[in-house]
Amino acid sequence: MDLEKEESIDLGKLWQVAKTHRKVIGGIIVGCTILAAVISLILPKQYESTTLVQTRDANKAMSGQAAAGGDSRVASTTTNYMELMKSRTVLEPIIDAMDWEDPKKKPDAKAFAKSYLDIKNTKGTNLIEVTAKGKTPEEAQQISQSVVDNFLAMQTNNQQQTQSLLVKFLNDRIEEAKKDSDEAAQKFADYSREHKLYSPDEQLKAAITQVSAYDKSIADLQSQQKSAQAQYDVATDKLGQQKASSKAYNINDNSNVQSIRGQIVAKEVELAGLRQRYTERHPSVVAAEQQLSQLQRQLANEVSAVVDSSAASLNPAQMELLKNQAIAEASVSAAKASEAAVRAKKGEIEQDINKYPDEMVTYLELKSDAEIKKTIYTNLVQQCEQNKIQKAMEAMDIQVIDPANLPDEDKPSAPRKKLITAIGLALGCILAFGYSLVMYKREV
Repeated sequence: MDLEKEESIDLGKLWQVAKTHRKVIGGIIVGCTILAAVISLILPKQYESTTLVQTRDANKAMSGQAAAGGDSRVASTTTNYMELMKSRTVLEPIIDAMDWEDPKKKPDAKAFAKSYLDIKNTKGTNLIEVTAKGKTPEEAQQISQSVVDNFLAMQTNNQQQTQSLLVKFLNDRIEEAKKDSDEAAQKFADYSREHKLYSPDEQLKAAITQVSAYDKSIADLQSQQKSAQAQYDVATDKLGQQKASSKAYNINDNSNVQSIRGQIVAKEVELAGLRQRYTERHPSVVAAEQQLSQLQRQLANEVSAVVDSSAASLNPAQMELLKNQAIAEASVSAAKASEAAVRAKKGEIEQDINKYPDEMVTYLELKSDAEIKKTIYTNLVQQCEQNKIQKAMEAMDIQVIDPANLPDEDKPSAPRKKLITAIGLALGCILAFGYSLVMYKREV
């Protein structure tokens, strides 16, 4: 009981003690409040400027097919862009352009981003807010605008380099395809003149029509292989110095990837069969092509998911290159498997053709080879032209929605004077209460 009496506080007595020392207590509260107010006036002003940008769907055509879509892809691209905005390439020119009282204390990109930038994304959208802090309204606006401008310049430069490299690789394959096409066409023409075979009989024409449908599919698949290989070579070239490769993740051994690839092969064979009977605009052919495109997008999505789960520690730029390489690798594998399946079906028809004289069979083989190589050459030229157009039109992957605003000089974002003063008042009250308790203990 004595212990309880000692530990209990008589509030009435405490109130009397506080009244007795009210001048000191009031001085503590007022002093802390005034000190906080003075500090809020002394602290340098800080302003904030925000630029709002929207990321575009950065899916790239891969082997004539869309790379992949969906909310997760957009979110991944947006996150990558946010991290790239904090890179040295973007921030160091801004840091170097600013005036620093002590050049030796100039921050690096990481420290600068932490102190001067707030880059955030509204969840579920492709909008990025780039908020910059500065000592003056003009400085805040300049930093915010420069982050976006420098990022756009970096993206433009990287895309131009990638597209130029891709066009270079495609041009190399176009030269080879042109040479092969010319040689095949010359052989076919020479053979036709030598054996005077210019118009085969009606029965052979039907066989030629069937074979031509498969030849078109084979040519398209070989074009896809060459185009995807060019994409693969571009990514490999850029990843070479970083010693990273998609092969380390065994993309083509993944069960889901294998399953989708099998469906693609079956659909390619089905499409080749439909082309024997219908034109390219027939609803059955169009529907099959759409289903094939959907399967190719699923393949790209699955490959991206495998890379995301296996290489989470990589930086955003390296991750994107690795995904491009992996998707190209999977596309080449699917196209090769599809070509083998289509060739097997073509072989069944060619067995029936073998009953014709050798001259007619050779005529058909040379005609088929010439048409395949001509189609490959044409497709590669079209792919190269598409990439040149893409290089001109897709210089930027983000679009500025709201440019950096100029903050009102009379409305700085910091210091928040009222908040600092309120904190000083609260701290003064706490100290005053503590002082009252000390005085109470002394008088008890």
